[in-house]
Amino acid sequence: MMAPTGRKRPPAATTFILICIFSSFSVCKAQFKPADSYLVDCGSSKSTTVGQRTFTSDGASPVKVSTSQEILAGTSANGVASFDNSALYQTARIFTSPSSYTFPIQKQGRHFVRLYFFPFTYQSYDLSLAKFTVSTQDVLLLSDFQQPDKTAPLFKEYSLNITHDTLVISFKPSNGIAFINAIEVVSVPDDLIVDTAQMVNPVQQYSGLSTQPLETVYRVNMGGPKVTPDNDTLSRAWVTDQKYLLNPAVTKKVTFGNTVNYKKGGATQLTAPDIVYGTATELAASNTSNALFNMTWQFDVDAGFSYLIRFHFCDIVSKALNSLYFNVYVGGFSAQNDLDLSIMSGNQLATAIYIDVVLSSNDASSKLGISIGPSTTLNNILPDGILNGLEVMKISTGGSAFTVGSGGGNKNLGVILGAVLGGVGLLIIIVVLLVLLCRKKKTLEKQHSKTWMPFSINGLTSLSTGSRTSYGTTLTSGLNGSYGYRFAFSVLQEATNNFDENWVIGVGGFGKVYKGALRDETKVAVKRGNPKSQQGLNEFRTEIELLSRLRHRHLVSLIGYCDERNEMILVYEYMEKGTLKGHLYGSDNPSLNWKQRLEVCIGAARGLHYLHTGSAKAIIHRDVKSANILLDENLLAKVADFGLSKTGPELDQTHVSTAVKGSFGYLDPEYFRRQQLTEKSDVYSFGVVLLEVLCARPVIDPTLPREMVNLAEWGMKWQKRGELHQIVDQRISGTIRPDSLRKFGETVEKCLADYGVERPSMGDVLWNLEYVLQLQDADSTVSDVNSMNRIVELPSQVQNVGALESISVTMAEAGASNEPDHDLSDVSMSRVFSQLIKAEGR
Repeated sequence: MMAPTGRKRPPAATTFILICIFSSFSVCKAQFKPADSYLVDCGSSKSTTVGQRTFTSDGASPVKVSTSQEILAGTSANGVASFDNSALYQTARIFTSPSSYTFPIQKQGRHFVRLYFFPFTYQSYDLSLAKFTVSTQDVLLLSDFQQPDKTAPLFKEYSLNITHDTLVISFKPSNGIAFINAIEVVSVPDDLIVDTAQMVNPVQQYSGLSTQPLETVYRVNMGGPKVTPDNDTLSRAWVTDQKYLLNPAVTKKVTFGNTVNYKKGGATQLTAPDIVYGTATELAASNTSNALFNMTWQFDVDAGFSYLIRFHFCDIVSKALNSLYFNVYVGGFSAQNDLDLSIMSGNQLATAIYIDVVLSSNDASSKLGISIGPSTTLNNILPDGILNGLEVMKISTGGSAFTVGSGGGNKNLGVILGAVLGGVGLLIIIVVLLVLLCRKKKTLEKQHSKTWMPFSINGLTSLSTGSRTSYGTTLTSGLNGSYGYRFAFSVLQEATNNFDENWVIGVGGFGKVYKGALRDETKVAVKRGNPKSQQGLNEFRTEIELLSRLRHRHLVSLIGYCDERNEMILVYEYMEKGTLKGHLYGSDNPSLNWKQRLEVCIGAARGLHYLHTGSAKAIIHRDVKSANILLDENLLAKVADFGLSKTGPELDQTHVSTAVKGSFGYLDPEYFRRQQLTEKSDVYSFGVVLLEVLCARPVIDPTLPREMVNLAEWGMKWQKRGELHQIVDQRISGTIRPDSLRKFGETVEKCLADYGVERPSMGDVLWNLEYVLQLQDADSTVSDVNSMNRIVELPSQVQNVGALESISVTMAEAGASNEPDHDLSDVSMSRVFSQLIKAEGR
């Protein structure tokens, strides 16, 4: 194998020659003959040649068209001459009623379905006004769609797993007109989309991709030229990356002059052509040791969808193995840390690989950021990073359309039908629709979920009838003899105004959370599971089983649940002030002062300490983060979201071996490396939360200089230099007493120790946070505290353990604590610290 010749960009003429070589090589070497290949020039009475591909005339056998009216439209060549594939946009088939194209399928499996649209005016038909729905037998592609840009063509590509002997593509006008300019239905290798990928938040495996419908949103050749369908192994188009780069000044283009290698069982020339793997965008400052930046691309996407992001890599810049390490970020989350392409490619340079990553709908905003940055943990390596190609694919969720128009189509259709048919005809239609809706409702009520089945607690099915009911709820037995309400779905519909999107107060890995009110005016938070979420039955069961037997003033209370109509819904007490995260950054919620922040941390620590010690075996939360710490109307903190929680090890064991789950930025590195879970994993995550509270910034922010991307690493650098005050949130920096901040920093540092055995228990963390708060309230300067885990050399006033016991007994006798957990630490610890501080202040 020949090594890369270097990292300098070749002159333009050389680049052109290389592109020609790549194009001819990939097309002749990668042979794939699709079992189905239908290219139709809709509206055309003759075949049309585009590049090296021929589109047949509309209606040519074996493709069948079903429509009530034959309207084949055309426009002048001059009007479309500037467009790619301009010949396909000169003609269109127009539909004035529901119509369809039917394609015989020779081999079931994954196919590309490509649709071409360009609105022009033909006779009395103004196609720019057309609004319509496009679907197959199984997938809704476009709903009430109206082309946004009337002056430019629109190309849509879908990757569908076809399981029928025919593919029917249906067009249904919403306002009287639908149209299509061209259609492609082409087989692709079934293994082009593998079944699993890595999910970035929470960190876990995403399964089921091989059968899911996908829409190609972007396909980009980084650092290389535009690739046309003629030069791609599967007739795909790849655009250049320059328009998406946020910081082009820190990047450079790289072109490889030798042969790209392909590893058996990995990427092939069908995954992407040679021209994609043979070019790349690279960080420009690869010869300096202080490049504190990432290269970032930003793409406009639709929020509310999950996305499959495929990264194409090929190390065409290194001259030796294991010399290129970099990080990959997706939507603000870490997707790959210290990525070494040499290992992934079987210790070969210039070898094509790809990595699939899924970003859930809960984390996808309208701007998708993709970043490549230098390693933030490895020493003695040059800051570098490359990306050769990128594909962004939208994942269809729950049968909803990939693209939804402006809406109102049904209303317009009703007006048209009313005008045409008159009052009597409209009345008949309404009656028929009502009958159909009633039948559908009855059918749904009889069906059982195929993915979410009713479960039992202690042998009692959640669908069984309980002992008594209350306004649509059923009281059923839970673990250890406790009880929980099973709500009727209709009650929760009423409580949430039919799950009004305007009542959504949060979105998580399980689904959306709605604010609601029961009939007795009890405020509730209703978490409705999303069937397409990677959290499902196990998380639903875990949450109910845990919260049915756990009661603590610093744990969010579960009021009940619902599993009717294939639903998984959890009902909690309503937390008026939202999440801790929302009071630190990223929202309009009021900021908290330092004392309030400490009190919140102390409350959360009490909740976690109870989880770890309140039952025979510890309960490990596994997803401790600021978004899972909720605040009530009095800013009392409560830990929430126990769907990923895990029972701790047996008495004779040190850990639980389990798959890694959690949220990037908060994840215990030891747990991540060894898949060995302990209570100390929660301690690490809580340490990150403490830093988040102090600095009020995201735990992972790829838009920052590389040394600042990871909050835990960045914060610990300042802490170990003794300069933690330099990164304190400016809104509170002048209000923190130095002793309070010093002790807080020591606590954080111990929580974030690399190895669990070096971290304190949650009880020790709680003790220290109580002391930090007392230091903040102290009237006099307090001397140093030697022990992280317990305060050494207690003054004589509190040195005797009997003093603590007497305080607790006194408080209990006075009836100071009626909480189920008998938590006396609120007062007893305050008295201990008060005496301690008085003694030390003398």
